[in-house]
Amino acid sequence: MKTIRLLYNPYSGDRRFKDVLDQCAEIFFDAGYLTSIIRVTTERAMEEAIKSLTDEHALVISGGDGTINMAINTMKHHKKETPLGIIPAGTANDFATFLEIPKDPRAAAEVIANGKIISADLGCANGQYFNNVCGGGLFINVSHSIDNLTKSIFGKLAYYVKGLGQLPNVMPLKLKILTPQAEYEDEFSLFLVLNSGCCGGFNNISPIASINDGLLDFLAFRSMSIPDIVGILIKILAGEHLDDPRVLFLHESSIEINYLGNDPVDTDVDGEPGPKMPLKITCEKGAINLIVPRYKKIN
Repeated sequence: MKTIRLLYNPYSGDRRFKDVLDQCAEIFFDAGYLTSIIRVTTERAMEEAIKSLTDEHALVISGGDGTINMAINTMKHHKKETPLGIIPAGTANDFATFLEIPKDPRAAAEVIANGKIISADLGCANGQYFNNVCGGGLFINVSHSIDNLTKSIFGKLAYYVKGLGQLPNVMPLKLKILTPQAEYEDEFSLFLVLNSGCCGGFNNISPIASINDGLLDFLAFRSMSIPDIVGILIKILAGEHLDDPRVLFLHESSIEINYLGNDPVDTDVDGEPGPKMPLKITCEKGAINLIVPRYKKIN
């Protein structure tokens, strides 16, 4: 009988995944897989669970974007190519949303048991991999400043309330952006380098995003007033922002981002603290094997 190794973070999201662990294991068993279940709450526990992978059919991670990111970086560090299945259980599950993985854990387990394996791209920022997004500027340090208990009680609302509180103190970032084709210099409120098309609960932030084209999508929002920021958020909801002159949109295999100021600037990688600037970001084509629904169309 083939095996699945399931790692779960009991503190992710609403902390209810543990209540359906047995049901997920039963779904895997009915599909012909034995499941080993490991509770991981630290990077060390994650590393020990992943570096001992051998011939498992899949590594299944239950958690949010940050937990998925930790697992992927650990897999790449230990050169593990085991297919990765995701059970979304975090406050933010943008990557799982892009992959069209159901939010219900049991339905996600069915996808893992009966889905297809694809070869997907990853972004890499100064040696740190990201599956979904690397960014800097407005809203970026929000997830770093909200404790796990608040996240579990208020969910995404905690992010939005905290982010709105930043608006009066928005300081633009003077950036120089280099790509293989061009160079740009301007003041920006926010920049995002995306592997998928979902970020911050916005499911259409990069409508042309693909995870197997060898390219990353770069969006930078030029310095704006508070009313302009609200206006651009409305445009994002409608998917009408890419042609806005306040938005710089690029589709590139590599991007270098240099901050031209003196103060340190926080960056974010999949909801966790990212590397310091300057950022050298590349797309690593086909860097991870993912289990996705059979109906998911991969561009």
